[in-house]
Amino acid sequence: MSESAVVEEGRTPLSSELVGSLGVILAAAAWGTSGIFVKLVAAEVEVSALALAFWRDITTFTVLLTGLGLFRRSWLRIRRSDLRWMVGLGASLGIFHVFWNLAVFLNGAAVATVQQAAMPAIVAIVAWFLWRESLTWSKIVAILLTFLGTVLVSGLDVLGQAELSAGGLLVGLGVPITYASWTLFGKKARETYNPLTTLTYAFGFGALVLLPFQAFTPQPWPVSGMAVTWFAALILVSTILSFASYTFALGRLPASVASILAMSEIAFVAVYAYFLLGERLTSSQILGAALVIGGVLLLSWRRRKRRGGDGGA
Repeated sequence: MSESAVVEEGRTPLSSELVGSLGVILAAAAWGTSGIFVKLVAAEVEVSALALAFWRDITTFTVLLTGLGLFRRSWLRIRRSDLRWMVGLGASLGIFHVFWNLAVFLNGAAVATVQQAAMPAIVAIVAWFLWRESLTWSKIVAILLTFLGTVLVSGLDVLGQAELSAGGLLVGLGVPITYASWTLFGKKARETYNPLTTLTYAFGFGALVLLPFQAFTPQPWPVSGMAVTWFAALILVSTILSFASYTFALGRLPASVASILAMSEIAFVAVYAYFLLGERLTSSQILGAALVIGGVLLLSWRRRKRRGGDGGA
């Protein structure tokens, strides 16, 4: 029986849920460093966001493929019938990067971040429909708290000045949909395969999706001078560590729970911006970070309380 075969709503062992939750929190902490390393790379090399996304995906795929090829070649074998899930996983990852870059360009980073925060709601609804994952009031409140917190962290003044076009709204809708698709396809793939196998195929197909777009943007190799160090950190910490931790957690948690916990990335980004980049946090942004953390804690507390009432079995 696969690891995630026993991961059903209300039946997951408490210890497994705890490990899965810690995996998502680790992933969120690592994802939160992505913006920092991207800024550091961009300060050294003039590279577009689209090109950097492609080099990030193709480099991650190469590292994973090489590692598994040398040490766990058997992990690269998958059933032909499962290839469609890997294609869907990789395609949703690559398309998400395209939508995200377009959303930042058309709407601004703050608005794009808020649009992205609709992802847990989409995952919760689809997971309920596909796998009958329970849609409890604690999940709904946690989703609302994390979304409101994201709005506040992104900055009310910036959001108030945003002027959204029809194209910006459509692109913004694509951001959470493709983000949610990645989680849902990842959950399906984890029923059979380990995180590294899943990620190898995901980033391989993700790079293929991004490849046609590279003809429309300059292609400097984003590793020269200090950019080598920052790009390596982007790959190892912000990409491999984060995605591996999250994919691992998908084998131990319902998709809806993992997606809500993943929004703790917003709080990590705010903390990193304050301590590492010297950015000032307003009172509303601090409140927003607290709401995000509150939503995550509410979800975790309610699940532990329910499991404790069942004797932890």
